[in-house]
Amino acid sequence: MLQVNKRPSEINRDFAEADGSASQALTSYLDIVRRQFPTMVAIVSASVIVAVLYLFTAAPQFTSTASMVIDTRKVQLFQQQSVLGDIAIDSATVETQVEILKSENISLAVIRDQHLTDDPEFTGAGGGLLGTVVGAVAGLFSDGHAPSEFELTRKALERFEKNRTVKRLGVTYVMEIGFTSKDPAKAARIANAIADAYIVDSLEAKYQATRRASVWLQDRIKELRTQASAAQKAVVDFKTANNIVDTGGRLMNEQQLAEVNSQLVMAHAGTAEAKARMDRINDILKQEIPDASVADALKNDTIVKLRGQYVDMASKESIWAMKYGADHLAAVNLRRQMAEIKKNIIDELKRIQESYKSDYDIAQTREEAIKSSLANVVSESQLTNQAQVQLRELESNAQSYQAMYDNFLQRYMESVQQQSFPITEARVISAASTPLVKSFPKTLIVLAVAVFGGLILSFGAAMARELTDKVFRTTGQVEEVLGVNCISILPALGGAPLGSKLGGKFARKSNPQPDLLRYVIENPLSRFSEAVRSLKVAVDLNSIVRENRVLATTSTLPNEGKSTLSTNLAQLMAHGGARVILIDGDLRNPSLSRALVPDAKIGLVDVVANKVQLEDALTVDPETKLSILPAGITSKLFHTNEILASKAMHSLITLLRSKYDYVVIDMPPMAPVVDVRVTSSFVDSYVFVVEWGKTNIDVVRHNLRGSPEIQDKLLGVVLNKADTQALARYESYHGRYYYQKYYARYGYVE
Repeated sequence: MLQVNKRPSEINRDFAEADGSASQALTSYLDIVRRQFPTMVAIVSASVIVAVLYLFTAAPQFTSTASMVIDTRKVQLFQQQSVLGDIAIDSATVETQVEILKSENISLAVIRDQHLTDDPEFTGAGGGLLGTVVGAVAGLFSDGHAPSEFELTRKALERFEKNRTVKRLGVTYVMEIGFTSKDPAKAARIANAIADAYIVDSLEAKYQATRRASVWLQDRIKELRTQASAAQKAVVDFKTANNIVDTGGRLMNEQQLAEVNSQLVMAHAGTAEAKARMDRINDILKQEIPDASVADALKNDTIVKLRGQYVDMASKESIWAMKYGADHLAAVNLRRQMAEIKKNIIDELKRIQESYKSDYDIAQTREEAIKSSLANVVSESQLTNQAQVQLRELESNAQSYQAMYDNFLQRYMESVQQQSFPITEARVISAASTPLVKSFPKTLIVLAVAVFGGLILSFGAAMARELTDKVFRTTGQVEEVLGVNCISILPALGGAPLGSKLGGKFARKSNPQPDLLRYVIENPLSRFSEAVRSLKVAVDLNSIVRENRVLATTSTLPNEGKSTLSTNLAQLMAHGGARVILIDGDLRNPSLSRALVPDAKIGLVDVVANKVQLEDALTVDPETKLSILPAGITSKLFHTNEILASKAMHSLITLLRSKYDYVVIDMPPMAPVVDVRVTSSFVDSYVFVVEWGKTNIDVVRHNLRGSPEIQDKLLGVVLNKADTQALARYESYHGRYYYQKYYARYGYVE
């Protein structure tokens, strides 16, 4: 079923917003790639060619790598602790060592050790074709004087740092040292030299620091020795001045105080004991009959004998008193003797009492003497204790100075040992070896980068071409931008320009250039002919809706192929048996008349002016029976639009409707002149010709927007002069493949 054209108002809108779905976005990108495929292939090929040229011209580089580790379990062979103190190795410390490896101090040490200032690789122009060219250009602008040693060193340092790499492996304590050179053996040698220079620099730094610490320690030890001696002398002088004597770890007054205190205790006990004996003897003497039950009495021989006699006499007196009576002379004598013995005992006890009293007095006197001595010792001890406060301060200062002196002396001895046996935490765990494979340039990586970069660049170029491609290339563009049907796409025809006379037959063998105005007749199985047939089918189907006998072909700009389409459409209709007349309505530039009937002296202008009859101005193609009405002589006409809009023109078209099945009018382009717009009153349908891939979209849209009367009768658009090979990338179903495949059975290949 024929697709009905969209409303004219839809022509004025911009491109419809694309669907935001991912599938349609992907499809649009794939369409861009398909359309711009040759450009993309050319850019990618150019990138690959540049990469290959680079691989052939670039000097090969070899990289050798050495590995070092900062060992936290460092060996301490002759030292207990570092003089400068052991610093914990953390991430920041490792990064600091990496920066030390990158320092100019290490680099210059390697340059001097390896004599790199004499190596052309470090002081020359560089290797490879590019380096040679750069060196030659630099030589042209140089002043000719020989570079100084400083300049050579700085240039070598610049090359050295460019080719050296130092990095930390992950979060480990391992540092990787790499060096790149044109000589693999040199790369390994320099990488190992960097590691050695770092170790030597670390040892030298520690040695210098230890040496400076030793000098400082030596001066400090002398000062501390003097201070310790002075402090100890002050202690001795203070003890002498304050009569403080130390005996076995105790002061003498402290020892005296303890002894006197002990004596006082013993004296007090003796006094108490003497008083107790005296009190006891006093109590005994107060008795009527003293009981000499005291220690001294019991031990006294006299008292013992007297008591023995007293007991015997008491026994006898008791016996005699019982036998002879108490008044017996013998009994009385016994009692008198007993009284004498008792008196003697009391006298002996009094003597003991006097002895006890004397002992008590002596004990009291001794106790008082000891108390007085204790008071003196206590007084002296108090004075000594007050002096000991200052003494302890002096002793504390003396001990502090002595401890500091001993500590610094120990550190000094350690520093002396470290100077003779310095160690470093870093050690090489993997020495650099001679590489067998070049590290730069890597062929696969360079080619991969070239291909990837070429793809990115080509896609960018493709997107740029798409965004700047303001021309019609697909039927979808025509229908979306203009809102009308794209009836057909005519392929570009290579051939002679418009100039073949009507009825001229050109054999393919004698003249390989086809006659463009008779192409559908001479090449009936061509794609061009098939596209013209689709236009005729659209005309016939549209006639079902409305009368569609008067057709006009126009375009936006000249040379878009409207005359070629008009002629071939008319030839095709006439060759099919229809009555067809072809009118050259381009009165400003009647190129169709010059091509088909160059010798015609009369034509449309004369018929409209009633100067000649219609039959006299017609020319008939003897093969297709196509009637042709040329424009006539139009060189002196200035108002061609008035002629086309005249009543006589309307009458002529009405006459032609009655005599012919199809009236095909070749109209002028719309942009230069306004003649097309005045024909809308008698033209049934317009066929708009647009040159494929050339005519600007904005120009076409502007012309149609300004001609609503043309839009109302616009049958559709024909894309002319299409490149079939390029068209296949935009719309595969419009490519040459399907036509060739279908007509291959007839032995025809376009």
